[in-house]
Amino acid sequence: MSRRLVCLLIIISILAITNAHAARLKDIAELEGIRENPLSGYGLVVGLNKSGDSGSAQFTVISLANALKSFGITVNPDQIKVGNVAAVMVTSKLLPFAKRGSRIDVTIASIGNAKSLQGGILLLTPLRGPDGNVYAIAQGSVAIGGYTVTAGNDEVSKNHPTVGVIPNGATIEREIPIDFTSVETFYLNLQNPDLKTAATTAKNINEEFREVIAYAKDPTTIAVKIPELDKANPVSFLSKLLDVNVEPEQRAIVVINERTGTIIVGENVRISTVAITHGNLHIEISAQTEVSQPLPLSGGTTQVIENQEVTVTEEKGQLKLVGGVTIGDLIQALNSIGATPRDLITILQAIKRAGALQADLEIM
Repeated sequence: MSRRLVCLLIIISILAITNAHAARLKDIAELEGIRENPLSGYGLVVGLNKSGDSGSAQFTVISLANALKSFGITVNPDQIKVGNVAAVMVTSKLLPFAKRGSRIDVTIASIGNAKSLQGGILLLTPLRGPDGNVYAIAQGSVAIGGYTVTAGNDEVSKNHPTVGVIPNGATIEREIPIDFTSVETFYLNLQNPDLKTAATTAKNINEEFREVIAYAKDPTTIAVKIPELDKANPVSFLSKLLDVNVEPEQRAIVVINERTGTIIVGENVRISTVAITHGNLHIEISAQTEVSQPLPLSGGTTQVIENQEVTVTEEKGQLKLVGGVTIGDLIQALNSIGATPRDLITILQAIKRAGALQADLEIM
């Protein structure tokens, strides 16, 4: 493994053991019912330089004949050659609060056997929502961000020439009505459901507005009732609500990408007592429980303290860390003696299989 990957792993392990920071509510939750809506349509791209669909793509031939018929031109489909035309699917997203006349980006993708959409123009294409209604109309020049060059039997391509975009290529014709004035309770859905995060969110909202207006329905949903003074201006209320700071709870998880040697470690990952031998590495993680007695007449209480120790040995070298053992401590110890990311991945998988890794292990 390269030094760059090892350095990256060290940085990640340092970040993993730092304290979590509060996030704005708008960054970790979404308003129920306020979302993007997918749009799609079928269209034709014309003006291609002999890089369109071949005659075997019958749906392109029929589509072109129907398009010409709508202009009052009747043509026998058997007499049409579509080398400069490609059948495409057009997709886009209708953003929340988008208004009639606003413009949105569209993506064009060939569905026939066209070689490239370079230089093509999309003909007028209606974009429909899941309910079958037309919400936007797309048309314009296609930009593919690449090229295909053919000379004899040789062909050179850059990027993906059969997929392109039209920036601001569609005009919204129908809006999705959203009326806040009749809403008395908003529902916030956490992107990462968690009982503690939901409870903390409701608590922080109540503290921010100095009255009990929020409660957690479940690990995902927080119900927020609009205060009486804010019912006349719900938009202002929402702007303040979504700026409330919340410290989300983090899952104890380790994510491993074996292909690149990348390891991502969650903050709350812990390792129980375990001993490992891997190649010429000898790793021992142990724990000792001590009782701390208060001084006489100090009014203190007896505390039980668990001291953990990590020992990593390679040939004659030895590295010892004393304190609460986290996976960050283990990774730092192994990196200090030059262990590769592949070694770390194998060791972590073995620790998890032994039941000593107190976290979920996700392998990509």
